Amino acid sequence: MNSYERFCFNLLGKRMKAKRVEYSQLRNDIISARLKTPFEVYLSTAFFSSILIGLIAAIFIGLLSWIFRLPTLVKYKGAVPGFLVGFTPYTLIIGTIIITLFSLIIFGGLTYTVFLLYPNIEAGNRQRNIDASLPYAINYITSMSTAGITPAEVFRLLADSPIYGESSVESRYIAREIDIFGRDLIDAMRLVSSSTPSRRMKEFLQGAMASITSGGNLTDYFRNKADQYALENRQTQKLFLDTLSLISESYVTAMVAGTLFLIILQSIMSTMSGDNKPMFLYAVIYLMLPLGSIGFVILISAMTPES
Repeated sequence: MNSYERFCFNLLGKRMKAKRVEYSQLRNDIISARLKTPFEVYLSTAFFSSILIGLIAAIFIGLLSWIFRLPTLVKYKGAVPGFLVGFTPYTLIIGTIIITLFSLIIFGGLTYTVFLLYPNIEAGNRQRNIDASLPYAINYITSMSTAGITPAEVFRLLADSPIYGESSVESRYIAREIDIFGRDLIDAMRLVSSSTPSRRMKEFLQGAMASITSGGNLTDYFRNKADQYALENRQTQKLFLDTLSLISESYVTAMVAGTLFLIILQSIMSTMSGDNKPMFLYAVIYLMLPLGSIGFVILISAMTPES
């Protein structure tokens, strides 16, 4: 917690503690995202930052509106109610006040929304990273367990292996519950499984708990899970490649052949009609091509699995 967050918490922390039930989803997202900022501190920072940024933006935009006399540029040619005619000399003042208030609401609201959405987005990123690295982490766990290392020590070793990404982070929390808070392995895995954003990790830990409590062979369970996730990974990669092939064909059809056909057709029509400014042709070249290409890039980036 830095000095700014500490200031926000000292200012609003007591009020934010009463909102734990109201913002239960945000609290769960903060835990799943493994943010180091406590819930009350985060919410206090969100409220204060929203007000601060809203005020700064409102004052700045209000000054611009006053200096450039933006409200006086608006001309209404319809019928004006009689009681509003008397306010005509105050158009600049009233317009500036309205613009300032709207700026405060819009920028403050956007800032607050970003604060509320950020933990959920970060938890989603962690989920994808865990799902991508978990099969390899389980292979490591299986190797350690086959060598006769105890389950608790296996999770400690995984926690010290940063190459497994967010799966190592989840193991670090299991080790923390055991070494710092004195919980046994079952309780530690139960706590982490209830807060992890990954469905795969949750199922893996719950299966490990069931195997331990029932007296089953934990090494066999790890080995079976490693084979299962390796098979699922191959299926996911095959599905991604098939989808990528479909998208590439769609891109060639829509953005290459389609736009080329439109350009040739519009060029012929412009020549026959004598149109010196074919706006549709400009729209295809300067809008449709770049925006369509950007859309395909975003689509492929969003659906690409974590490496």
